[in-house]
Amino acid sequence: MAKGTGMTKVLAIGIGVLTVSSVCALVMMAVMYKIQIDKYPPVSPPPPIKPTVIPTGLPPTLRLPDNLIPERYEVFIQPYLYAAITNNYTNQSFAFTGQSTVKVQCMTASRSIFLHAQNLNVTTLEVRKSGSNEKLSVSGYKIHHDESHFLEIQLKDTMTVNGTYDIVTKFEGELFDGLDGFYVNRYTEKVKAEEEEDEDQERFLATSLLKPTNARKVFPCFDEPALKAVFRITIIHKPGTFALSNEKGGPHQTEIDGEEWIVTTFKETPIMSTYSLAFTISDFDFKTRSSGTNINIHARGDAINAGHVDHALEVTEKILVHYQKEFGSTYPLSKIDQIALPDLSVGAMENWGFISYQESGLLYDKHTASTFDRERVATLIAHELALQWFGNLVTMRWWNDLWLNEGLATYMSYIGVEADGWDIRDLIVLRETQTAFQVDSLNSSHPLSLQENYIQTFSQITELFDDITYSKGAAVLRMLATFMNEDAFMKGIKMYLAKFEYKNTVYKDLLKCLQEETKVDVEGFMSTWIEQVGYPVVTIITQTGETSQEHFLLKQTQGHGIAWQVDIRYNKAGDDTVKSYMLEKNGPVRQPHFLLQDKDVWLLANVNCTGFFRVNYDEENWNKLRIQLERNHHVIPIINRGQLIDDAFNIARAHRLNVTIALGLTKYLVNDTEYIPWESALKNLDHLILMFDRSEVYGPITKYIRNLITQLYDRFEEYTINGTIPEKHTDQYNQVNAISVACSNGLTKCIKMARSQFEDYKNGSNHIHPNLRKEIYCNAIATGDEYDWEFAWKEYQRATVPAEKDKLRYALSCTKEIWLLNRYLQYTLDPSKIRKMDMVSTISYIAKNVAGQPLAWDFVRGHWSYFTQENGAGAMTLGSLLDAVTKRFSTDVELEELKQLQREQEEKNQGLAARALEQVIERTEANIQWVKENKQIVKDWFTGEL
Repeated sequence: MAKGTGMTKVLAIGIGVLTVSSVCALVMMAVMYKIQIDKYPPVSPPPPIKPTVIPTGLPPTLRLPDNLIPERYEVFIQPYLYAAITNNYTNQSFAFTGQSTVKVQCMTASRSIFLHAQNLNVTTLEVRKSGSNEKLSVSGYKIHHDESHFLEIQLKDTMTVNGTYDIVTKFEGELFDGLDGFYVNRYTEKVKAEEEEDEDQERFLATSLLKPTNARKVFPCFDEPALKAVFRITIIHKPGTFALSNEKGGPHQTEIDGEEWIVTTFKETPIMSTYSLAFTISDFDFKTRSSGTNINIHARGDAINAGHVDHALEVTEKILVHYQKEFGSTYPLSKIDQIALPDLSVGAMENWGFISYQESGLLYDKHTASTFDRERVATLIAHELALQWFGNLVTMRWWNDLWLNEGLATYMSYIGVEADGWDIRDLIVLRETQTAFQVDSLNSSHPLSLQENYIQTFSQITELFDDITYSKGAAVLRMLATFMNEDAFMKGIKMYLAKFEYKNTVYKDLLKCLQEETKVDVEGFMSTWIEQVGYPVVTIITQTGETSQEHFLLKQTQGHGIAWQVDIRYNKAGDDTVKSYMLEKNGPVRQPHFLLQDKDVWLLANVNCTGFFRVNYDEENWNKLRIQLERNHHVIPIINRGQLIDDAFNIARAHRLNVTIALGLTKYLVNDTEYIPWESALKNLDHLILMFDRSEVYGPITKYIRNLITQLYDRFEEYTINGTIPEKHTDQYNQVNAISVACSNGLTKCIKMARSQFEDYKNGSNHIHPNLRKEIYCNAIATGDEYDWEFAWKEYQRATVPAEKDKLRYALSCTKEIWLLNRYLQYTLDPSKIRKMDMVSTISYIAKNVAGQPLAWDFVRGHWSYFTQENGAGAMTLGSLLDAVTKRFSTDVELEELKQLQREQEEKNQGLAARALEQVIERTEANIQWVKENKQIVKDWFTGEL
């Protein structure tokens, strides 16, 4: 059986040999494979290619997407505007056409382009590859007429990463008279007539105001401050006109469609933001001066011929040289043009290399202008020149840090005017610190620096042009300079400018540069002052030394409870040494240096008001300070004499101090002649008048103020009667205060003086010193009749010097005749009577008058759509208008009227001046509560002092 399935021995051996051979072969193959693998490691197969995701749809916010970065613009603008109508056949047109080519770099692959355009008709649009001019296929484009103002372009082709492209648009626009974007000015100029007197001829000019977001109204662009680019501007304009822009330009004449035109092509600008662009087409004349940089001032021909720009030329040169030394940085452009415009909605605009001013801010007539007019010209020039560095050379990244531009420029302007001989640094406390205190004591205030995403709409941006940005910005920088020491501060400023020239910054960039120059913790000290709203009141109890800080608010709430870094500089009676203590907690903390054991020793904190905070003391220390003022006020520094009064009144308004303590501090003023304490007192007494000049409390208040001011008035009476002024600048301010307060509070000899001098003026002999004209005109008209008003109105119409016109325009608001005030309000709607840029200030003047305030409020409410929808007031001035017409509000009826206006705004979804409206509502609520609690106390105190 076995014999049938078995193998032979030979076969078995063969199979074994084959098996061994196979195994050996497999082993050999494995070894060789390992050797090859080591020598040539395998490469993984490529992953599957995913298709590129191309973004589609609108951006998630009102900010432009970051897929495109502009590099260079080539812009042609052709306004069809004549400077003068020379005959009946001239076809005047308020229109312009243009073409813009913007070269962009693509950062992410995209088939969508978003830039800005507003109030433009884009007639042609192309997208090309830079260099090759190869066109990309455009599937469509549209302008979004919402708050985004996006010009959306959709492509069929894809823009590739790092590719450069040209966006070419042709467009049409209109020269409006809304004082923003590219707009028209109308004005009159005297011209010679054959065998007749000079006659007024109507003139026209086209100019621009592009800040903050108005460049998009002139040409399609990436209208955000961080999207800087180089600009080459060409203006095509009518013969007989002259074009100006940021850089130098070369005009040549050409023929277009059978018509003669002037083509002015300007040099390429440095890399800059869209809002710093500017252009003007006019027949203005100019004067020039050179000190390394060509300085030119342009104005109406009659102003040039009268020498009204000579002073500004001289001042500009001095300040420009001074800043270059202070900043360690040469002014980077080849020229600086300045122009005095008949209509500009802001005081001035810092366009790089081509600054625009209201006429009264630049023109100076030494025969009719006051010392204060001269100072204003210097201060305004200093501010705008500072912005050539802080704003144009180094620019905030987004509008939430606007204070980096405007706060720095405001602070630096006090340094800049020193080049023209003005020593006004101490006045920063009156003009900036105390001004900012008022707004920042409201819950509806805002921090200096907000988060970027909080600021997106036009309304939100324009609301930042306020006292917080300008005045608080300057005040906290002054505080920081004191904390560091000024030399170290200025060294840090130089580093900041050098490190970030032609770039954009956030506020921490500034602090890091300042930190390099000092051992103190700059960011730790400053962050709370910059990032959180408000400021503290520091309370010191001198019997125990206990010290605490709390968020100061006029309307009592919990506040935010966050502690500031408070550098308290203090001294005591009998010790002139100023010492410093850092309060870092809310407290109370016990500070032995603040403990007073001697009953005759007082404590004074925040010496020279270098810190941005108020100080409250126990009642005993307040009384010691009052007694010191009454015995010898010279012992206490001038700034603190003013700040003690301002702190006391405002702490009393916040229900933290008895108002009689504040009132008691004013009594010593009969012996003080310094401007800062008087101005501080008068501002606060004026608030009492606003609260009570419609009630029985007003009589005792006026009698007290009349008695208080008499000695100051007498000090300056001889100057006033003789038409002269004291030598000291602050005394000149106080001379004006003395006239204003004495006359308005019924001092007989003051009123007689004003009436007498005004009568001489009416009879053709105006010997009133320019410093005094505003108040003498005002008080004469206030106590005069309709004929006095009509005379002043004719003088206003006849005046050619802007500063004199402004004095008369103010004085016309002082009449007590209701029908004249109503007529004057109606004049503000007629630009041929009251220039559009003067509308808001004129209404504000009328509202200051107790007879005019309700008329002005009703007028503003009745024309609110004009002020908002048509921007008749200028978007950036709406807040100041609301503030002015509601200062007296202290009743429930007035509060309800404000809330009704707020409801109407919300129903119409109008955001303009929303924060300002919220602030005046909050202030009115605080006034109502304070008046209810203090009316009788105030009346009793003033009655007891008579």
